Amino acid sequence: MFIEKKHVPRRTVLKGIGASIGLPLLGAMVPASTAWADTPAGKTPKRFAFVGFPHGAIMDHWSPAETGTNYTMSAILKPLEPFRKHLTIVSGLRNKPAETPEPHAYIEQGWLTCVKPTEFGKADPDSGVSCDQMAVRYVGQETRLPSLELTAAQGSARLAWRTPTQSLPQEGNPRAVFQKLFGQGDTDQERAQILAETGSILDRVTGQAKRLQASLGVQDRVIVSDYLDSVREIERRVQMASKPDERALTIPDAPIGTPNDITEYFKLMFDLMALAFQADITRVITFSMDREASMRTYTNLGIAEGFHPLSHHGNNPQKMDKLVQIQKYHAEVFAGFIKKIEATKESDGTVLDHSTILFGSDMSNSDRHNNDPLPSAILGHANGKIKGGQHLKYPQDSRHGDLLLTLLQRNEIPVKAIGDSSNGLSEV
Repeated sequence: MFIEKKHVPRRTVLKGIGASIGLPLLGAMVPASTAWADTPAGKTPKRFAFVGFPHGAIMDHWSPAETGTNYTMSAILKPLEPFRKHLTIVSGLRNKPAETPEPHAYIEQGWLTCVKPTEFGKADPDSGVSCDQMAVRYVGQETRLPSLELTAAQGSARLAWRTPTQSLPQEGNPRAVFQKLFGQGDTDQERAQILAETGSILDRVTGQAKRLQASLGVQDRVIVSDYLDSVREIERRVQMASKPDERALTIPDAPIGTPNDITEYFKLMFDLMALAFQADITRVITFSMDREASMRTYTNLGIAEGFHPLSHHGNNPQKMDKLVQIQKYHAEVFAGFIKKIEATKESDGTVLDHSTILFGSDMSNSDRHNNDPLPSAILGHANGKIKGGQHLKYPQDSRHGDLLLTLLQRNEIPVKAIGDSSNGLSEV
């Protein structure tokens, strides 16, 4: 592919008072008469997302009965059927280092580190550094935000560990996330004040956006127009969520900017993640869909019990059925994120083609609080390095750390070990 249009630098941003909007990858970002692959812009980004949910899964409804490519999709993962060719289900893995007598206090710390929390930093300086932050060392310096840590729960989980003693706080307010991605200012407080005083971000870059579009070819104009429409739509939804109403007043602890509707909350956070990838604002994201010992009630599914009490199901069929409903619902809203990045074209493929996304839990059977086998699903192809379209089942006591190691090594991240990992998983 050769480009003949006017050149636009890859790091071009639209700037106005309190606004800084990065652009998606455009054909015009390649110098005239230059092959795309021979330019910095043409080097396909390596992206990672680690999306976790608590309280494990009802494994008989998570893992397909058959292995290989001709398996029947499980009940919980049914929403991911449209993305089957991009999906790798990995069964049989154990995260032994994360096993602890106090699971809700410590188990989440082991999901991406594969190190017992009490052993962080003892074996070597990287013992306790999470795999997302290992990736940041190699891809995080190429974007404005090295990584993005998000949650859809009150309180912050501790998934991302920059060092064995420093976990990274998660942001759960969509408005704050939007400001972090597109606002301008030295601090979150400054960005919030500027936005409050000056209105829509896009209104402050309209003139610059029009001048840019006038200089682009037809295909690039469509890409920019669709992208800015997405930014405006998400900004509108964030603003609507920020307006208190009678329902919000009954929950005084709910942060301003968090939708009352749980489905809209999930969708908004996932849409922000998709925009962050599309605009190349960050290439590494961790997202906790809920927290350990969550008391969230999924009344939208007709379930009145709290999530955590329900997770102690005692093999009660009615409770287990409700858990399957919740777990399938998590897969459903996650599937919306996959659909969006699959539809986002760039260079020689899509954002999904160039991403490695782990969707899973730090726990297996929530009634037993065990870590074997973990529910794990991979979406994306790591720029052609992950096959997709298969269910892999490994022998008992195979290591979760080997999966994390494989995900990084497929993306040419030169790490030799993650926690108790021994070898990569060649079949992935």
